[in-house]
Formats: sequence, structure tokens, C-alpha cells
Amino acid sequence: MEYSAVNTIWVLLGAALVFFMQAGFSMCEAGFTRAKNTGNILMKNLMDFCIGTPCFWLVGFGIMFGAGTKLFGWIDPMIMKDYSHVLPSGVPLWAFAIFQTVFCATSATIVSGSMAERTKFSAYCIYSAAISLIIYPVSGHWIWGGGWLSELGFHDFAGSTAVHMVGGVCALIGAKMLGPRIGKYDKKGKPRAILGHNLTFAALGVFILWFCWFGFNGASTVAMDSDAAVQSAGLIFFNTNLCAAVACCVTLIFTWLRYGKPDVSMTYNAALAGLVGITAGCDAVSPLGAAIMGIVFGIVIVLAVEFFDKVAKIDDPVGAISVHGICGALGTVFTGLFATGISTEKGLFYGGGFHFLGVQALGVVSVIIYVAVVMTIVFFVIKKTIGLRVDAEDEIAGLDVSEHGLLTAYSGFAMLPESVPSGNGEPIVVSGDVPEAEAVPVRKMPSFEEGTPKFTKVEIICKEARLEDLKNAMLSIGITGMTVSHVMGCGIQKGKPEYYRGIQVETTLLPKVQVDIVVSKVPVRTVIETAKKVLYTGHIGDGKIFVYDVENVVKVRTGEEGYDALQDVE
Repeated sequence: MEYSAVNTIWVLLGAALVFFMQAGFSMCEAGFTRAKNTGNILMKNLMDFCIGTPCFWLVGFGIMFGAGTKLFGWIDPMIMKDYSHVLPSGVPLWAFAIFQTVFCATSATIVSGSMAERTKFSAYCIYSAAISLIIYPVSGHWIWGGGWLSELGFHDFAGSTAVHMVGGVCALIGAKMLGPRIGKYDKKGKPRAILGHNLTFAALGVFILWFCWFGFNGASTVAMDSDAAVQSAGLIFFNTNLCAAVACCVTLIFTWLRYGKPDVSMTYNAALAGLVGITAGCDAVSPLGAAIMGIVFGIVIVLAVEFFDKVAKIDDPVGAISVHGICGALGTVFTGLFATGISTEKGLFYGGGFHFLGVQALGVVSVIIYVAVVMTIVFFVIKKTIGLRVDAEDEIAGLDVSEHGLLTAYSGFAMLPESVPSGNGEPIVVSGDVPEAEAVPVRKMPSFEEGTPKFTKVEIICKEARLEDLKNAMLSIGITGMTVSHVMGCGIQKGKPEYYRGIQVETTLLPKVQVDIVVSKVPVRTVIETAKKVLYTGHIGDGKIFVYDVENVVKVRTGEEGYDALQDVE
């Protein structure tokens, strides 16, 4: 066989990009779940790839690409047989093998998010291996390995069904058998919002996935040595990006109308929904078709997430079932509608009749049935042997500590927002856009005696954004010591209504900063007035100031008590 350097480089580049999708999935899943499970999420995404690689090498690749039957390839440990019948033009076996390996790992990692925060790590390792050993390879053989679906003309260019829907169906079965997280539903079955801990992580994960998707779809041409391949790659890149972007725009508008505000997490899910949906037909549809598909996915993703949350009562923390399962299936079927005939049969909307559409639908239904049956068996066996779900107390404590002995994934790191200095260090008067006379009345504090060595604790609750200005103001009046704590709380107004993935957040607690100062020499009234001057905007939420008498102060290092203990002299 004569090898093509350009084709091989293209395939290897695609493999590298698809591998990096593991980082995207890790960030996305970690961001949409709680901090106490971050280490577990990261570990599972690592092991998806590390377990899946040898499993696919030993068994999966042969089953998927071996020239066995139309239903099943062959058992070929360590890929020793001849695969020339499936190798792309000019691409060596091992380049093709690593390209397919990273696709297999992607399918397995989809399950991680939907079953997050309550699955035993040992159980996860077992069913992740099962996906790579048998589940993904068998359906992959039907579609890409010369199996019966490929003979019928089924078209799934880069894996809307073969990769994403397979992972989505596994996620659905697993999440259903696991049951919801503790506290997800009240006694009446009404869903509660369980907020993810880091939206920045989730956003970064989505952007990584979007970037890598150009390798996922684009490199699936497995060739760049002809004008036709180059032209096809350009169309694939454009359709991939367009469908995702349109889906985001539609979800933004749809959630804005539906919830009163554009939902951030749902819009990021829409990007993935568009990417998943266009994957099957990115080479076969026009940009117009990709845009129309994006419109549909942008609406469907919102309705699907709401359905599984509110109707089906299936707890999916990251929306994996909706993104990969629902949109993967729809994208494959839509190829039978919008295909222009450039690489497949024409779709229904382009005069191709119902044959191609029927083949696409048949393929989707067949793969769903196969994966659902086999994964149900796998999950059932695991559940009856080692167990599928962690104990309630372990779930409440978090899987980081119960499954990995990790107290926190953020040990040594600051989880709180940094203060940003403003101005030149001098206290800044913030007047806001509400006149002081119209502001919420501030309770007058009683007068304090000055001149006697008494100790007073001033407790200031304020917005996090004003911490640096408050600190500088206190230092300017002679305060030499303070204690700062990040707290959660609310006043009589109970905070502002908040929605997360279409569900109103019940908690009314808002993040605040508590600054504790014990004064003696500095007049208490000076501290109060200075704090009011710095913190005042006239809006609800400016904060509160509490004043307490302090009986005594003791400096541990020197043993000094009273007034002397507050002085910073040696």
C-alpha cells in the first residue's frame, strides 16, 4: 500500500483534536455539578480514555471493523489481522486505529455527566469498559464497519448516531436505573434546581468541545489529497460551525421568552446540541439546511431538558441525554430530509422520496433498541453484584471524599473572587443613581462614649465588589486589623428570583462579605460613617452594620490583654 503523507497527517491531527475533547467534557461536567464531586468527575473522564484505549485495542476494533458478518466483526486481540478493506486511501493501520480509538472514548465519556454525583466509581469503570468492548463496536460495525446498515445506505458521517446517540442512550438507561440525586425532587415530585459550582468551567469546556469538533467532523473525511476532499472539508467546517451558532441564538431567544431571562447554561448546552445534531449530515446538507437544523435543535434542547427534568423525572445534571441522545437521533433523521445529494441520496426535501429518510429512521431505531437492551443488562448485573449507586451518606458528603479520599479538588486554591483595587487607595464615595433622600432608610446607631478604653466589635456585611474599597477606607482611619469572611445570606427582600435550566432556584441566599473589626482607640462612629460612605449606593443590598460590646481582648503571642492587645507594637 502506498501511503499518503497529507492524508495521514490529516487523520492524526483529527485524532489529536478528538482526544482533547476529553478535556472539554471534563470541564463541562465538572462545571455543571457541585464542587464536592469535581475530583470524581475528572477521574472518570480520565479513566474513560485510559480504560477504553486497551479495551478497544484488544477487542473493540476487531468487532467494529473486522470482515466477519453483517452483524458482528471478528475477535482480533491487539489488531493483528488484515484491515485493508476498511482503511482510508493512503492511511496506515495504526493511524486509522488511533483515530477510531478516540471516537470510542468520546462515546463512553458521555455517560459520565448524566450519572454524575451518585455513581460508584468501581461500577463506572466496569460499564465504561463494557461500552468500549462490545456496545459501541457492534453498532459501529453496522454503520461504519461494513454491516447491514451501511449496506442499506445509512449515512452517519461522523457519528451523531454511532457515537453520540449511543452514549446518550447509555446515559438514559443509567440515569433511570440510578434514580435522581438526593434532594432533586420534593415530596410532590417537583424538581429542585441543583446548581453547578462553576459556570466558567462549563463555558470553557463547551468552547474546547466546539474547537475540537472541527477535528471530529472535518477529519472524518480521512483525506485531503484531492479537490473533492478539500471542498468537502470546507463545507463540513462551515456547516458544523453554523448549526451550533444558530442553535445558540435560538435557545437564547427561546429561553428569554420562556423564562424572562436568557438562560446561560441552557444556551451553552444548545451549542453542543447543534454540534451533535449536524455531525451525521455535515457533509451532505447545504448551509441553509444546517441553519434550519440549528433552529430546531435550539428549541428541542430546551424542551428535552425540561421533559426529562419535570415529566420523566430522570435526573441528568449536564443534559447529556438531551444533547447527545435526542439531538443525535434527530440530526441523523434530519439528514434524510435535508441531504442535497452531494455525498448521499437526496433527502425528502430535495426530491429524494421517503426511501433514504426511512433508512435513516430505521438505523436510529435499531441502534436505540440494541444499546438499550444490552446496557440494561449490563447495569442490572452491576446493580445486583457490586452495586451501582453510592450510599446516601457518601452522596451527601461528596464522591471526592467517599470514593477517592480527596477532601476537595481545590486544596490550596482560592475559590472566592479576588478583590480588585480601585482608585489610588483612597476611599471612594459611591453615590449611585438613587438620591440619598429616596434610599432605603438606614437605622440610626446609638451614640457611643468616647475616651474610655472600651472595646467594640463592628460587623459589616457588604457586597463582595466593595471589599477592597472598604478595606482601604478602614486602613485610612487607623484600623490595623480586620477579619474577612465570605458568607451567604439575605434580608427581608429574600433576594432576586433566579432560574437554573428552567427551574426556579429555591434558595434566596446571596453571596456577601462579612468584615469584623474590633476597635478601641478609633471612634466607633468614625468606623460606621466611613463604612456607610464607601458602601452606599442607594440600592437594596448595600449591606448592614452591627455593633457589639466586647468584654476583653487577649493577644496569644504576648499574653497582653485589653487595650494593649490591640496594638501592633512589639
